[in-house]
Amino acid sequence: MNASSKVIIAIDGPAASGKGTLARRLAAHLGLRYLDTGSLYRAIGLTVLKAGQDPTNEAQALAAAKILNLDAFSAEELRSEVAGVAASHVAFLKPVRAELLDFQRKFAEEPGPDVKGAILDGRDIGTVVCKDTADVKIFVEASLETRIQRRIKELQDRGESFKERHVQADMEARDKRDRDRSVAPLKPADDAWLLDTSTLNADEAFAVALAHIQETGTL
Repeated sequence: MNASSKVIIAIDGPAASGKGTLARRLAAHLGLRYLDTGSLYRAIGLTVLKAGQDPTNEAQALAAAKILNLDAFSAEELRSEVAGVAASHVAFLKPVRAELLDFQRKFAEEPGPDVKGAILDGRDIGTVVCKDTADVKIFVEASLETRIQRRIKELQDRGESFKERHVQADMEARDKRDRDRSVAPLKPADDAWLLDTSTLNADEAFAVALAHIQETGTL
């Protein structure tokens, strides 16, 4: 567990499970600094694509990671389906993950003097990034059908065109890459608390997760 006075909360889960929305709300409510680690990989993927290169190419992805600049892209660009797919490719690459590991750990352990701690969401926060330092680990999951429908709603809300079969195929492929990669595969940490949001809306998921955190006595 975290030896410092700062609180570290790790939230992991697959795409469209609701972990990002949950993490942001918890951070705002609890006074914690928030990092969406997926945005790091999304920015790298978009940097590679913007250069006309291949996000599956290790050398090209690593070069993009070394010049990572989140400010180069808008929130809409980072949340796009194109960015998500590219992110799942670069996240598969061991050198890219290693390049970002120190950045994520420093963020978690040194979030700033005026905050209580940090909350990070991603795929391997509880199992790798903050394996030995997180005070609370939450693994958010939901059924594939639920996650597909959530992603479709996101695309509709953004006015993006899509075909449902393509959304399903992309999500299934992304899940497979996340779970089957040899480096930091997506899985719950042994000491993670599991939260299934399949039948919960955002408010309900927030209330349940907050109650769990309070029960741990972390804050």
